[in-house]
Amino acid sequence: MSRIGRGLIACSLVGVTAAALRSAAHAHARRRGAEQRLGEVVGQAAQKAACASSVEPFGGPTIAIVLAAFNEADTIGTVLRELPGSVMGLSVVPIVVVDGGDDATEDIVRKLGRRVLRHPTNVGQGAALRTGICVALDCGAQLVATMDADGQHDPTELEALVEPILADRADWVQGSRFLGRYDDAGGVRHAGVLILTRVVNLLSGAGITDCANGYRVIRGSALERLRLEEPQFSGAEMIVEAARRGLRMQEVPVHIRARSHGESKKPRRLAYPLGYLGTAWRTSRRS
Repeated sequence: MSRIGRGLIACSLVGVTAAALRSAAHAHARRRGAEQRLGEVVGQAAQKAACASSVEPFGGPTIAIVLAAFNEADTIGTVLRELPGSVMGLSVVPIVVVDGGDDATEDIVRKLGRRVLRHPTNVGQGAALRTGICVALDCGAQLVATMDADGQHDPTELEALVEPILADRADWVQGSRFLGRYDDAGGVRHAGVLILTRVVNLLSGAGITDCANGYRVIRGSALERLRLEEPQFSGAEMIVEAARRGLRMQEVPVHIRARSHGESKKPRRLAYPLGYLGTAWRTSRRS
């Protein structure tokens, strides 16, 4: 085959590959848009249901603990029982958002007398946290915390995250496994979190050490300024948004415990880092 023929074939392959990538990108954008719209519809329905069931406003200074839960019946009871009744003069009120699932998570939360909202279908952690945050702010929470429902976050460390906000040194405080302890340290995930954190810092200027840590406390008035719309990978969106809006951000050492039951609900293999970075990039490019 002549050099010209080989060149034509190479150009054709490049063109086909580029077209395939554009098609895949468009398909992903359509799918993400559909997931986003579904999350909004489901979240609004859950919030309306909360209003219809006469969810009472908080009676005094309160920190709302929002937990997104998908099939966490093995751990949710322990997590709720470990929460303190108050911290630094604030009443602690957990709000569990059951994001679909088919186990007894909702029943366990109700039996413990805690506030629970339900999404009839699984729409993603970001959408579930957004539902809980909206209800928390509507009920008058001064501070809002997010915690994992799988027991990896230690409720006894909550005061360390609350104190800098009450002392008016920060609007956003999150935990860091790299400043504290991490039961599952080492390995590919450990390295992956460090790489993701570096990229998120480059995109946002947040200057944090642990972008994958979902243990955080945010001032309610500051949280209202954030534009949250992603159905998944909420950590990336929240961190970049907080930095873009000029929130005073701080980290404190925390202990990330090994998961005692079940498996992580995060997407497998490259789906997690690619999805996380895609969310961080889109958020950083908002007008």
